[in-house]
Amino acid sequence: MDIATKPPSHRLRLMELRALPELVAFMASIPTLAATCPRGDGQPVLVLPGLITTDRSTLALRTFLSALGYPTYGWDMGRNFGPLPGVEDGLKRRVAELADKYERTVSIVGWSLGGIYARQLGKMMPDDIRQIITMGSPFRGDPKATNAWKIYQFTSGHKVDDRDRHMGGAIAEPPPVPTTAIYSKTDGVCAWQNCMELPGPDRENIEVRASHCGLGHHPAAVYAVADRLSQKEGAWHKFKRNGVKGLVFPKPFGEDAVPA
Repeated sequence: MDIATKPPSHRLRLMELRALPELVAFMASIPTLAATCPRGDGQPVLVLPGLITTDRSTLALRTFLSALGYPTYGWDMGRNFGPLPGVEDGLKRRVAELADKYERTVSIVGWSLGGIYARQLGKMMPDDIRQIITMGSPFRGDPKATNAWKIYQFTSGHKVDDRDRHMGGAIAEPPPVPTTAIYSKTDGVCAWQNCMELPGPDRENIEVRASHCGLGHHPAAVYAVADRLSQKEGAWHKFKRNGVKGLVFPKPFGEDAVPA
C-alpha cells in the first residue's frame, strides 16, 4: 500500500466526535493505568500540542505522566498556530532549559503538528533529546492528505507544500534519536499511512484504535507513551505486544514495516 494522497473520509471526520467519550474512558481507566503502566527513571518530558490548540489540550496526559514521576512540561507558548517567527527558537530554548535544569536528556511527546516539531527538534538537538514520541503526526507523504491543511495555511501564513523549508529541513527525514510513532487507522484528521515511521533499528510504529482528537488521552495511547518513557537511557527497545497487549495493540505492517 502506498502513502496516502487524500485526507480521511467524511465518515472518519464525523467519527472524531469520539474524542469526548475517549476522555471519559481515560478518566475512568486512570486507576487501572496507574497500576499497570511501567515506571521509568523520571527523565524530564516535554509535551507539544497540535495545530490551533494550547497546553490545555495536553493537560490530561501531562498530569498523568507527572503522577508517574516524570517532571512534565507544556510548550508554554500559547496557541499553536504553526511555525511562526519565534516558535523554533522558543522550542530550542525550552529543550535546552530542561536539559540544563535536570542535567539529563529530554523526552518529547508531540501530538499532530506538535509531533512534527518534536521530530525536527530531534534533528537539530540530538545531544539534548532522549527520544521522540509522536501521536497522529503526518510527517510523510502528501502534506494535503489531512483535513487540517487549509487551517495550517491560514494560521501560519505558510504554504503547506513549503513545510520542508521550516524548522530543521525535510520533514520526512527520520531524526537520529529513538522515535515512536503512535497512529490510528480511524484518524479522521490525518491520513494514518503518513503518520508512520520508516523501518529502522531505532524507529517503530504503534497502532491504537482512537480518534485523532482523542489520541492525547486515549487509554491505549497513554499506556503506550508511558511504556516508551519507562525505558532505561541508552537501552531503547521496540514496543512488545506480548500477553494481553496483543489484543489492545494491533501489529503494524510486518511488525514495523510501513508502506513504501
